[in-house]
Amino acid sequence: MNEKNTGNYVPNRKREIIKNVLIVFLIIMLVLTFCSNTIMNKSLAEITTESATSGKLTERIRGSGLVESNQSYDVKINDNKVIDTIMIKTGQEVKKDDVLFTVGTEDSEEIEAAEASLNALELEYQKALLTLPADYTAENQAINNAREDLNAAIAKRNNAIANSDSVQQALYDYNSNKNELLRKTKILEKLQSTIIAIDSNDYSSAAVEYIGNLIFLYDAYRNAEDEYNTAYSLYTQMITGKPVEIITEPTTENFNEDIMLHTSDDIPDTPEEPTTQPSNPVYSDIEALKEDADAKEIVRDNALDEYNASKSDIRSDLMNQLYSIENDVDYLNMQITNYESSQGTGIQMSIQEYDEDIRLKQNALEDLIATLNKTKNENDIQNKTNMLEIEAKKKEVENMKKKLDKLKEKNSITEIKSKYNGIVSSINIKVGEEAIPDMPLVVIDIAEEGYTVELSVDGEKAKKIKKGIEAEVVNNWNGDIKAVLTEIKNDTKAGSKNRILKFEVTGDVSTGSMLDLSIPCGSGNYDTIVPKSAVYKDSQGSFVLVVNSKSSPLGNRYFAERVDVEVIASDEVSSAVQGAVNSGSYIITTASKPVQPKDQVRMKDN
Repeated sequence: MNEKNTGNYVPNRKREIIKNVLIVFLIIMLVLTFCSNTIMNKSLAEITTESATSGKLTERIRGSGLVESNQSYDVKINDNKVIDTIMIKTGQEVKKDDVLFTVGTEDSEEIEAAEASLNALELEYQKALLTLPADYTAENQAINNAREDLNAAIAKRNNAIANSDSVQQALYDYNSNKNELLRKTKILEKLQSTIIAIDSNDYSSAAVEYIGNLIFLYDAYRNAEDEYNTAYSLYTQMITGKPVEIITEPTTENFNEDIMLHTSDDIPDTPEEPTTQPSNPVYSDIEALKEDADAKEIVRDNALDEYNASKSDIRSDLMNQLYSIENDVDYLNMQITNYESSQGTGIQMSIQEYDEDIRLKQNALEDLIATLNKTKNENDIQNKTNMLEIEAKKKEVENMKKKLDKLKEKNSITEIKSKYNGIVSSINIKVGEEAIPDMPLVVIDIAEEGYTVELSVDGEKAKKIKKGIEAEVVNNWNGDIKAVLTEIKNDTKAGSKNRILKFEVTGDVSTGSMLDLSIPCGSGNYDTIVPKSAVYKDSQGSFVLVVNSKSSPLGNRYFAERVDVEVIASDEVSSAVQGAVNSGSYIITTASKPVQPKDQVRMKDN
């Protein structure tokens, strides 16, 4: 009984031990799993999320701009002044006629310039009074001369009509003499050119009808001369045994030619006769050549004598004709000159031509009279104009005197006052400095005219804004500043697509202060609205990080997921988006450290 009990007891004991070991193992594994999960959770980024919602969103545009006065007044002076005291400060409110500066008086350059201008105007006025009256002496003399020319032309026409027969005969004789003079002159020219040709033996310009057979006789002489020269050359060569160069130089009077023989050695002008008769036939040849040369010399001399005799006879006859023709030409010239001097310039004029000459002279006279009348009218107008200019110059002198008096009076002023109510925007001069004309000493904003602020915004966003909307002034610390949109215009900067928004500003503002404006662009209902700070942007566009959960044996695990979105509207805190995100999705807003898409994260304990 005890053995069985002992035998049964051993297996149960083993099972109990195994069960205990398994329990301990499981407990250890659970403890280790819990600890590892806790450690891992501690290393993950802790995030805060907000749920995407749907609903109404009012989009806004924010911007900053400087306050500018709608109208300002520049305080200036008209001449140089030294500032003694400044009675105002920047930002101070001033009233009309409040004293702004006190100044010292000194010599005024403007007064000096006005005095110089007055002197110049008075001089011009005095010169204008000295205008000389118009003088028409030359024009009247020209009219008298033209009238005399017309009367003379009429007298000639009348005289031509009374003596038409004798005038016609005289005119006929005059024309005949002119024609005869032309013919005689041509003959005279021919005679002169022919005599010159005979004297020079160049008959190219000679009249053929006057030279007879001179050309034939001259050619005969030249041929005889050539034959003689040739024969004499052969004779000389036979004597000397050397070639001879023959140079002929004709004279201009009787054409006797000197024959010049040139050899390589000096030889006598006349060959010496041989002292003895040669016994060979050469001597006979020399004698024959000499006889031939002597014979041809006689022929040449006879031809020259005949040519000179004929030339002398013909030239003498031509000179007689020339003297006769010259006398005829002189007589005809005298007749023509006498007729022209007795008849004047109208020697060839018919009655019709006299009438045309009268008409032209009548027109010339009328033109002179019309021109004189026109000149008188123009001078009358000019005189009236001069009188008006004189009166105007007198007015200028009087006005300059008044201006000079005002300047002198103004120069005595020692205070500069404000012309309007307003606020001092800037002071541009210091005590002791010299103020010059047209220099803005002080700029005073006229508060009652209001102030403006201008912002440059994106052109697409500006399409959502309408004139008349009121912007929220973010830095409106006193709560009394209002800004109303009055104008939307293009940005004038090159390449800019922005638009300029101009706001009318009222309240406690001053020129140069900066206002931060928030402009509502309109409200709308949107399906998905997320925190504005949760929308990120990179090179791929806008996106949000959404939390996704996955189940595990130890609980849910959370991962960040990128979702691309398009922002369609925004206000200061929220943005309406479109994309793969829905109302109710958990959007990561903050994290304890940077989070990337697909990173595991842990939710912040509430």
